[in-house]
Amino acid sequence: MTRKGNEMKFDITGGIDPLLTVTLEKGEKVLAESNAMVAMDGNLKLEGKSRGGIMKSLARKFLNDETFFQQYIEADKGAGVALLAPNIPGDIRILEVGQRQYMISDGAFLAAEPGVTLGVKSQGLGRALLGDSGGFFVMATQGNGCVAVSGFGSVRELEVTSDKPLIVDNGHLVAWDAELDYELSINTARTGLLGKLVNSQITGEGIVLKFRGEGKVLVCSRNKGGFLDWIFANSPTANATQNN
Repeated sequence: MTRKGNEMKFDITGGIDPLLTVTLEKGEKVLAESNAMVAMDGNLKLEGKSRGGIMKSLARKFLNDETFFQQYIEADKGAGVALLAPNIPGDIRILEVGQRQYMISDGAFLAAEPGVTLGVKSQGLGRALLGDSGGFFVMATQGNGCVAVSGFGSVRELEVTSDKPLIVDNGHLVAWDAELDYELSINTARTGLLGKLVNSQITGEGIVLKFRGEGKVLVCSRNKGGFLDWIFANSPTANATQNN
């Protein structure tokens, strides 16, 4: 898949666990998530930058554990190519922003053209404490250009229409249309917040987001939290504890 801006070009190459190939003309630069750079031509320059300034970066880091730094890759000496990859294995999708803007789940951002600004939007207390979509703040796109996002496992686009709302387990959420309305609930038949929370822990039924309106939602096939729980449950330390 290829998306081309004015000159810069984003290409997704490979099958399972693809790479994002970014082609830069002289003077262009691309914003990338920290540690996303795999390889780049020698005439490109890599530099780190705090997201939105030191104080805003600190606030996001402590309130929802977002990455403190991002990287700029700049073609200051001539044209070149950079290879980028997400920190967790999975699919990559390219979103064109402008008339349509997106909200991006924590950890799903990979790269963006310079015409795109990444801001933050505050969420309600319930969404922040109970959801995995981004804590107290969630990343929001502004401007015009291409944004690359990634998900754990394969990524699929789902359409939401006025007569067809969509329910998504928040552990599988990658990004969604900023115009969509959404509310958080716990996927269980029990009534009362405490009863829902207790039953969710016992049965494994998760927290879900219900989207309404017109737009699209990107979901991934794997749940990072569930995968980490499985790893810890099957680790030698956990097995040794169970056997004692």
